Amino acid sequence: MLWLARRIGISICLVWIVASIVFLAIRLIPGNPAELLLSQGGVAPDPRAVTELKRELGLDRPLWTQYWASMDDLLHGNLGNSLEDGTPVMSEVLFRLPRTLELIFAAGLFAALVGVPAGTLAANRQGGLFDRFAGWLAGLALAVPVFVTGTLLILLFAVNLQWMPAGGYVPFLQNPLQHLVLLAMPALTIGAGLAAAVFRMTRSAVLDVARRDHVRAARAKGLSPFRVLRRHVLRNAMLPVVTVFGLQLGALLGGTVLVEYVFNWPGLSSLLVEAVNARDYTEVQGIVLVISVLFVALNLLIDLIYAALDPRVRLQ
Repeated sequence: MLWLARRIGISICLVWIVASIVFLAIRLIPGNPAELLLSQGGVAPDPRAVTELKRELGLDRPLWTQYWASMDDLLHGNLGNSLEDGTPVMSEVLFRLPRTLELIFAAGLFAALVGVPAGTLAANRQGGLFDRFAGWLAGLALAVPVFVTGTLLILLFAVNLQWMPAGGYVPFLQNPLQHLVLLAMPALTIGAGLAAAVFRMTRSAVLDVARRDHVRAARAKGLSPFRVLRRHVLRNAMLPVVTVFGLQLGALLGGTVLVEYVFNWPGLSSLLVEAVNARDYTEVQGIVLVISVLFVALNLLIDLIYAALDPRVRLQ
């Protein structure tokens, strides 16, 4: 329990630090949000109107006053209202977040189902044809940027073969089949690189564990190769794989913006870009904070899984 309490305490401190950094960093971005909101057609707004809007938005208050007010709102679960249209940031986040999480979940599921078995098979057939081909394919998937992969998938499946639409979004309850069809290509675009990373880590970990003495002893006892692989190799080999998988998934929380743009997927990352362009301090801070909380929570979950796989972690 002490180990868990320490991990939770560290996570809370990380969230506070991230919230403070975001609060300060977003205010260093050049541009006056009040002036930007009042600008129409490139015409400079009335200075008196800008001053009045800054007062209404609370941007004329001292920085430390704005900081404490912002932290107090966060403690009460209030992300504030958008400076651009006054809508609650929480409602916008809750509306867009499930779409991004669904995209990441689908990509992660694809990566796990492909990367782990392929990495295990390549390790068991080290130097063989499958090992060389899968290694080359993984290197290619890691080298090609996601927007290039997405564009190539659109050209192949949407333009040439015309098997599916180039992009867009349909709610699942409205048309489940069309929703899954539209989800396939963006999830594959993200999942390709993630699957390659999982493949490489799985292969390396399985090869490392397979050479250890306890595995050799298990084989000497006459245990079947499948039982040795399942009980003595994979359980230990999954420790670094889980760590890499969790870190990669966390990075995807804020890194899906290009994929969402290419496939016109209305997720949280695209909303973040719109908020930055509008100098919407409140919305940017709320979105980044939610992404940070999810990243910290995901890492806490990875720690718990790590401790379940290796009880020695709880003693550290």
